Amino acid sequence: MRQITRQDLMDLAVGAAFLGTGGGGDPYIGRLMVQAAMDEGKTVTILDPSEVPDDALVIPTAMMGAPTVLVEKIPSGDEAVASLRRLEAHLGRKAFATIPIECGGINSTIPLLVGALTGLPVVDADGMGRAFPELQMETFSVLGVRGSPMVVTNEYGDSALIEARDDKFMEWISRGVTIRMGGAAYIAEYSMSGADVKRTAVPNTLSLGIRIGRCLREAKTNHKNPIEALLQMLPDTLYSYGKVIWRGKVIDVRRETKMGWALGFARIEGVDGWKGTMEIQIQNENLIARVDGKVRAIVPDLICIMEAETAEPITTEYLRYGQRVVVVSVAVPPMMRTPEALEVFGPKGFHINEPYTPIEQLT
Repeated sequence: MRQITRQDLMDLAVGAAFLGTGGGGDPYIGRLMVQAAMDEGKTVTILDPSEVPDDALVIPTAMMGAPTVLVEKIPSGDEAVASLRRLEAHLGRKAFATIPIECGGINSTIPLLVGALTGLPVVDADGMGRAFPELQMETFSVLGVRGSPMVVTNEYGDSALIEARDDKFMEWISRGVTIRMGGAAYIAEYSMSGADVKRTAVPNTLSLGIRIGRCLREAKTNHKNPIEALLQMLPDTLYSYGKVIWRGKVIDVRRETKMGWALGFARIEGVDGWKGTMEIQIQNENLIARVDGKVRAIVPDLICIMEAETAEPITTEYLRYGQRVVVVSVAVPPMMRTPEALEVFGPKGFHINEPYTPIEQLT
């Protein structure tokens, strides 16, 4: 158990943008919201999964919708708390803690905000090990935790309680509700026991996000190559392999907010000896990277676009023509590469007609 510091929060915003693989929403917005709560004297405590009692109730909280919407539709801060409280009332139990559903983007910080506003601790783990665009794409779901009942709330206090026959149908219904709420809303779902957290969550990913941000910051302070420093750090984590797979200039970005997601692609022309053009397919997150038709990295492994000069991760909504970038791919933890997991959030889950090949083999 430990308290999050302001520096932790700043490092997490950078690390979460990296782990978000382009999606998950801009963590900068979430960081400012948590920082404002801290400025009012509130604190955020994170717990290792081993510190959660087996019979405790843990309720994940998150933002749902298209990351592009957040650029103009800033949350008030109370929406996710309202979803948590309504789900508690429905279940007839108070939550012991909250937990992220994903460790990328704004959804690494929304539970911290909930923790600050409610006094609940936040479990240092998540259900995606990165960011994914759909709610059934969770290790929680793959390993048998039921997603619904869930609650969706918007900034006006409107809310919906959803009970669905399975997690994919839960995603379908709640996506429609989120679209009606303006394309972004705030949710509480996958309520589970502490024992289920230990069994199904990807552990210590909040700590990993902080560590990634710190690694990049300290490398720049010490005039070292931050991307090289990060790749040297990763083998000491569950994300045991990372590789630069492209360097180039963004020459085209197509992006539209449709069906509750940010959909499109980016094309990156090679520079500095990298020949050809990389195309990255986007559904909130970067899903597959090809160079002249050949796969260079594929979901669920991470595909992270970073600014070449500063090594700042670039989220989908901030990709622009002319940016000089480095593309890094990172291996996900083994629990995310099982046949059962790949059925849900491997290429097949996105209707991509390519087999999953680990980044270690592709490079």
